[in-house]
Amino acid sequence: MRAVWTSKGKKLHTRNVTVTTYHYDEQRIVVKGTLKDDRFQEYYSVAGDMVPSGVIHHMSICLLVNCSNLMIEDIDVDLIAVPQKMCLETIGCLDPIKGLTITRGFTAKVKKLAGGERGCTHLLELLLVMAPATYQGVISYRAQKPSSFDPDRARKMLESLIHTCRAWSEDGPFVGRVKKMLNLK
Repeated sequence: MRAVWTSKGKKLHTRNVTVTTYHYDEQRIVVKGTLKDDRFQEYYSVAGDMVPSGVIHHMSICLLVNCSNLMIEDIDVDLIAVPQKMCLETIGCLDPIKGLTITRGFTAKVKKLAGGERGCTHLLELLLVMAPATYQGVISYRAQKPSSFDPDRARKMLESLIHTCRAWSEDGPFVGRVKKMLNLK
């Protein structure tokens, strides 16, 4: 880190986001995400009220995800701490994502179903962080058992991950190796 950015004052705010994946049964995993915002100094709200330091947001989302197709089978939301009483009204805003599959277009679908005035920005942000972590959890779940090369699974992974980052770029060595195994050009 550049020395010029070294803190010279009081700590103001911390956001912690964690995503943890757990084995559920032979077909599914549970993915738990938490978001917690802490303010370390008193502050004035937009309305001019003095607000004491402390937890501003603390929420969690639990997903039950089918590992065969990345479908969200169930969701549970917990709003442990929120800044306004009306925030509690958003507890069910993510219910419409039940049945969605975590794949390309997931972010746009979630924003359409649960974003805006009927939702909670922080729950939406947490869910969108959880999606790629869910994919990692599924891979970890599947990798617990040795398996032979499965062309269908390799094709699906290639389709869903190609062009998503440098490691999965079409001209990269990893994609080339998978394509060679699939007898693709």
